[in-house]
This record gives sequence, C-alpha cells and structure tokens, in this order.
Amino acid sequence: MEVNENKLKIILSKVPEVTIFFWIIKILCTTVGETFADFINFNLGFGLSLTTIIMGVAFFIVLFFQFRATKYVPSIYWLTVVLISVFGTLVTDNLTDNIGIPLETSTIVFSVLLGLTFLFWYLSEKTLSIHSIYTRKREVFYWLTILFTFALGTAVGDLFSEQLGLGYLLTGTTVIIIIACVFLAWKFLKLDGILAFWIAYILTRPLGASLGDYLSQPTNNGGLGLGTTVTSVIFLTAILAIIVFLAATEFDTTAKNEPAETNQATGSKKNVLVQTIVVLCIFLGVGIGGYVGLSNNIASQTDSTQATLAGQLTDFVKIESDMLNNVNANDFTSAKKGADNLELQWDTAEPKLRKIDSNTWVQIDGTIDVVLAAVRSGNPDASQCKSALNDSLSTLNGANKSASQTDSSQTTTSVGKSKTDSSQNKLAGQLTDFVKIESDMLKDVNSNDFASAKKGADNLEHQWDTSEPKLRKIDSKTWIQIDGTIDVVLAAARSGNPDASKCKSALNDSLSTFNEANK
Repeated sequence: MEVNENKLKIILSKVPEVTIFFWIIKILCTTVGETFADFINFNLGFGLSLTTIIMGVAFFIVLFFQFRATKYVPSIYWLTVVLISVFGTLVTDNLTDNIGIPLETSTIVFSVLLGLTFLFWYLSEKTLSIHSIYTRKREVFYWLTILFTFALGTAVGDLFSEQLGLGYLLTGTTVIIIIACVFLAWKFLKLDGILAFWIAYILTRPLGASLGDYLSQPTNNGGLGLGTTVTSVIFLTAILAIIVFLAATEFDTTAKNEPAETNQATGSKKNVLVQTIVVLCIFLGVGIGGYVGLSNNIASQTDSTQATLAGQLTDFVKIESDMLNNVNANDFTSAKKGADNLELQWDTAEPKLRKIDSNTWVQIDGTIDVVLAAVRSGNPDASQCKSALNDSLSTLNGANKSASQTDSSQTTTSVGKSKTDSSQNKLAGQLTDFVKIESDMLKDVNSNDFASAKKGADNLEHQWDTSEPKLRKIDSKTWIQIDGTIDVVLAAARSGNPDASKCKSALNDSLSTFNEANK
C-alpha cells in the first residue's frame, strides 16, 4: 500500500526529475531570460517598465495553466520557468534602475525573503524536496521560491559583475567553480542533496546571465557579437528541442529512486541543520569578504576627495554628442555602433563612478537606458532618438560641469575672491571668435535663414574642434561646460526641421556661457 502511494505521488508530481537535462534547460532558460528581456527592452524599444508589465502578465497567465495541470507537463512547466526567469530578473532591475534601491539592499531583502520562504515551507510540509510537489500548497511554496532565487541571483550577479567590476566572464567562471565544489561536497562529503540542489539552483542564474552576455555582447565589448535576437533564437530552439525530446521519451518523469523524498529520517535532520548553518557561514564569509575586497580595490582607484562626478563624464558626453550628430544625419548604423560603445564604456566605468556618487549615477543610467532603447529599436524614430539623447546629454552635462562651481566655491573659501575671479576667467579674451559666430547664427535664425545658420554651425564646430587642445589645456572645466552648450546648439540648428524657438534658446544659452567666460 505504501509503495503504491509513493508511486502515485511520483506520477502526480508537478515538477521534473533532476537529471542532466534539468540543469541544461535551467541554464538555457536563465540565459534566454536575460537576452529576451534585453531584446524586448532595447531592440523593440518597449523600455524597462513596459517590458516588466508584459512579461509579468505573460508569466501569471502561464502560471495559471501550470496550477491547472494535474501532472508535470514539460511544455507548460519549462515555459513557466522561462517567464519567471525574465520576470524575476526584471523585478530586480526595476528596483535598481527605476526606484534607485542599491543592489546591496536588494541582495539582503531577497535573501531574507528566500530564507523565510524556505522556513515556512519546511515548517508546513517538513520537506523542501522538489520531488514532493504534488499538493497546491507545496506548489505555491515552490514557485515563490523560484521567483526569489531568480531575483536574488540577479541582485548578487549584478552586484559583483557590474557594480564591483568583477565582470560577467569572471563572475561566470567563479560560479562554475562554486557549483563544482558543491557537487563534489554532495558526491564525496555527504552534503545533503536538497541543500546542494537549492544552492546550485540559485547560482545557475548568474551563470546563465554571464553566458547570455558573453554570447550577445559585441566583440568590442568582449563578447561573441551574436546579438540578443540571434542568441535568444538559438537558445529558444535548443529549449524547444529538449522539451520535445523529454515529452516523447518521458525521461524526466520516471523516478530513478523510490520512494519519493518527502521526509528526511529523524537522525539526519540535525546533520542537515548543521550543514545548512556551515554553508550559510561559508557563503556569508566569502560573499562579505569578496564585497569588502572588491570595494576597497575600487576605492584605491578613486580620488578620495572626489565627492561628485564633475569632470568624470567628458567621454560619455563626447560619445552621445557623436551619436546625436549621426542621428541628425540619419546615419543610424553609426548611431547604433555608438550605442554599443556607450554601453561598454558606461558599464566599465560603473564601479568607479557609482562609488563616487551613486544617486547621480542611477539618474544618468536611467537616461542612458532610454537612449539605448531608442537607438537600438528595430525601426528607430529620429525624433525619439534626438529627445532621448538631448535629455541624457543635459543630465550628463549638468553632472559634469558642476566641477567649476565646486572648485570656485572652494577657491573662494581657501584663497580669496581675487583668485576665484582669475580662475573663472582663464579663457577671457580667447572666445571672441566663437561669440561672433554664434551671434551671426542667431541673426540667421531670427530671419528664418536656417541654411546660413547650418553653415554657421559647421563653421562653429570646425573652429571649436580646432581650438580644443589649446583651450582645454588652459581651463578644462570651463571648456567642458561650453562644449555642452555648443552640442545643444549644433543639434538644434542641424535638425531636419529646425524649430526657431529651440534654436534661439540654445544659442542664447550658449552665448551667455561664452560671454561669462570671455569677459
């Protein structure tokens, strides 16, 4: 009777057996979750919030059918895993990018939520084995756990790979080593199987993300350059092929060991508790130690007196300005290459810049995400691209030019007003030609002669670029401030359908900056 009951439980189980195919599909699902979300967010231009809503609705619809099923159905189960991997990832991304919650906070919160889910699951059901998912309550605990594992894996992976500068490749390699250690501990040191399973399940998320980024990122970003579309198609095809194979052979529905694990022997419970505590201590020690070590490494590369991002963003202003020029010339191929370079340079600089001023970094990061989504759209809209780039340039310039304000206030305090005046007017008398060019452009705009205004813009850009080495050496901070206003002028004057009010506003603002620095 007991044997028959165990067999019935196995038949009614809503999850697959843990075979090699289970782990292969799990990693594939995690990878496609990463790349498919990027595809919808950037390639289709939906943006992070709308992508989250779409994937959230899709996930809950499929989850409904998963709960309605009376047994394990490969297609429904693995589609649920794909969608929950995307949704769990997007939850963390929204908390970080849209709300501004630090990854450290997300990591702690999701760790606590995952731990509480395990605790209540065990107190209620006396087991955490996935072989025992044959009641509605256990299935609820199971999918809630899966959601938190993806959210936690995203937070931990992004924290170490991006914010702390470890990089996706090195993060992925580290995860593989940890999973291998867990496997060896289970195989030879009698680590509890359920504990080993859940450790590996959490860690496969950053592993899959690393693989996805490595395959999809451009070659100049250190990837293979397949792109999110090709990578998603390849992995979805592989997932589909394996699911068809499993559905046909029922390879993952036949229990290899009976009875199903529903309860642990009383004598082993104490041993499992000890193992769990030891594992938690090891992960806490290694995790906190790694975090402190990488943070100190970033701190050693950062000027301790630097309290803002002033003067640190010039390269990004230049990249986005070039992208804006490309968009104005309808050269979206070059603009997309600029987007790839912008993403690479921004991600590379993240650990340092975020350490200096996290709040400003998050603000700029949000505008850059909008730029990437607009430019990488399958059918880019020029007006949306220009709007996104101008907004991002405004934010970058605002954060970048505050250096002169900060420095001048410090100079006033420590040296006195006379030295402040001299530092503010280092370019005095050097900018008369540019004032003349922009004044002539303003006259052209006032007379609606935009053809002449565009010629003036070409001359302005040429003269400004030619004098850059000399002027920047005299006063780099003021040069950066003026350069930001000139970029806005060029964008307004060179627009396919110039708006007179925007051109006048841009020119008046730039002339004001020029005159202040020139007198």
